[in-house]
Amino acid sequence: MKTRTLLDSGGVQVADVQCDGRQASWSDVEQVRGYVVVFVRRGCFRRRASGFESLLDPAVAYFGRPGDEQNVSHPVSGGDACTAVGLSEELLASLRGGWPALPERPTFTTPTTDMRHRALVSGLKRAHDPWEAAEAAIALVAALLEEHGDPAVEAGRPATKAGQDRIVRDARQALALDARISLVGLAHMVGASPHHLSRIFRRRTGETVSGYRNRLRVRRALERLAAGERNLSRLAADLGFTDHSHLVRTLRAEVHAPPSRLRSQLRDDLDVVK
Repeated sequence: MKTRTLLDSGGVQVADVQCDGRQASWSDVEQVRGYVVVFVRRGCFRRRASGFESLLDPAVAYFGRPGDEQNVSHPVSGGDACTAVGLSEELLASLRGGWPALPERPTFTTPTTDMRHRALVSGLKRAHDPWEAAEAAIALVAALLEEHGDPAVEAGRPATKAGQDRIVRDARQALALDARISLVGLAHMVGASPHHLSRIFRRRTGETVSGYRNRLRVRRALERLAAGERNLSRLAADLGFTDHSHLVRTLRAEVHAPPSRLRSQLRDDLDVVK
């Protein structure tokens, strides 16, 4: 079995797990070490855990909890590939009404959720923004749990419009002060789970939290470029980008121009104003 970590950020881990499927008999028992949601991308195998035996294929996702004992077998040759999304205990509890719990039995995935899962994996295998990826991974797990029909996912949602407005306002203020704060840290600061914050924020602003954060960072970058900033590595670090390439990609996506052109254009514009 080969495991490749694709994301480890803010209490969220995403890993690509691939198995050659050579072992048709049951594997040795192993213990699950954390809270994990596993989406099957390819192949077919059996899993025994928590007293249940399940057949797992690409239409299914299953759950693991700390201390669970599991073993697997591969009655079908060809191997399998899965995506494991791990959540910290605190983060999972924020999605589950204050209690870190996952279902015991696997669940079928809808086409929409499966596509969201595959898009997440595809994005993580390319250059990506860890903050945006963490938000997408949390939303993916929350969507799956809601499909599973557990009302605990809905717990803790601010009940009133005023309460929701306050959370969004406080989140915007925190991002204005420091866009480098993590999604989990931001949610904790405003008193909401990361998932509920994302949903409320999008409903009120039309943007995801990560999208709004990028917009603020780009506009700070434009101000610095207009002032003549030439050290893109320093600028990227100051604004919380992964590196200067990440900064450049975000600028191109947001304003469709590279830093050199923006620097020249904005400084020229300032000269005209004078």
